[in-house]
Amino acid sequence: MESYATAQQVFAAGLVFARLGAIVMLLPGMGETFIPPRIRLAFALAFTLMLFPLLAGSVPPLPADAAGLFGAVIKEVLIGLMIGGILRLFMSSLATAGEIVSLQTTLSFAQTANPSQAQPSTTLSTFLGLIGITLIFATDLHHLFVAAIVESWDLFPFSRDVPIADAGQLAIQTVGRSFALGLQLAAPVVVFSLVFNIATGLVGRVMPQFQVFFVATPLNVLLGLSVFALSLGVVGVVWVDRYRDLIGLFSR
Repeated sequence: MESYATAQQVFAAGLVFARLGAIVMLLPGMGETFIPPRIRLAFALAFTLMLFPLLAGSVPPLPADAAGLFGAVIKEVLIGLMIGGILRLFMSSLATAGEIVSLQTTLSFAQTANPSQAQPSTTLSTFLGLIGITLIFATDLHHLFVAAIVESWDLFPFSRDVPIADAGQLAIQTVGRSFALGLQLAAPVVVFSLVFNIATGLVGRVMPQFQVFFVATPLNVLLGLSVFALSLGVVGVVWVDRYRDLIGLFSR
């Protein structure tokens, strides 16, 4: 290949592709399981060709042995998995909100194949997951993904070791914040369910002969989904703002 590219250029492009490929395989919206792997790899390869002229000058020299070459590639793959994994973990906030709403409205047994998770989940979780992917592209969050990928080489240059401890701490914080955000997004339905169950219990105590569950179950589903539908706009706005703040950690 010396007639077309030097060994150093091939090494530099390979390092860029290693990080980009790992990120794209996990990136929300672009790295979904229903997108063929060849399409994702082709996107990563095209992105690599665009970024290579900007990053070629900062790539370290070609290692003298195979062990050094393997270590450099593995390091870039780990950094890419760290970035893509953090961005993917935040999507669990919508799944958490859907699970909580399903439990409160007695719809947790309604299962649907979730294309984002490649496994069945509650219908509301699948619905919120698809809304999240739609919001990513509708609000141009995928542009911030691209900016975060480009600026990741400023935060994690080729000469820096993989921040294992920091990555683990950030992952734990992201999971905690995602669960807390999921509970906050489902808060209107949780409050309604609490008030409704208390009212149902009082009616059952006052009127023991009244068929409480016969009337309360359909009302719980109908009113709970109505509250969920009314709060859906606020859910989308809050989730997008929190996601934008998370992406800002990689693009500053």
